[in-house]
Amino acid sequence: MAAARSLGVAIALIGVAGAAYGAGPVKRAAPPAKALQALKPGQWEVRERGEDAHTRRLCISDLRQLLQLHHGPRLCSAFTVDDGAKSLSITYDCAAAGNGRTDLRVETDRLVQIRSQGVANGAPFAFDAEARRLGPCRP
Repeated sequence: MAAARSLGVAIALIGVAGAAYGAGPVKRAAPPAKALQALKPGQWEVRERGEDAHTRRLCISDLRQLLQLHHGPRLCSAFTVDDGAKSLSITYDCAAAGNGRTDLRVETDRLVQIRSQGVANGAPFAFDAEARRLGPCRP
């Protein structure tokens, strides 16, 4: 009985050590954010607010791109701060390219409000914007 208990402890310790070195259980992909589930990829127009406001059209293939607009289409590592049915807040890190925090509020399945701030390519940024889905991406 004691040998079986010792073997069980040894297997548990090997499992913990293996997980610490990347040989443990396979991690499952995180489920998509609740707020993003109502939205669809496609052509989006992003209108920033304020004095130096810009309007741009983006072909969004992954809706998480709306959460890091100042860091391009490459997705960075992110941590979800709040995930509700109509709102989402994340912090993200793009290594040397910078980092940020974004709050997104879903108005409809075609309209979202975005507030973001952080650092991109060594310079700080902060903006409020409205993003509207125009339809499918155009070639």
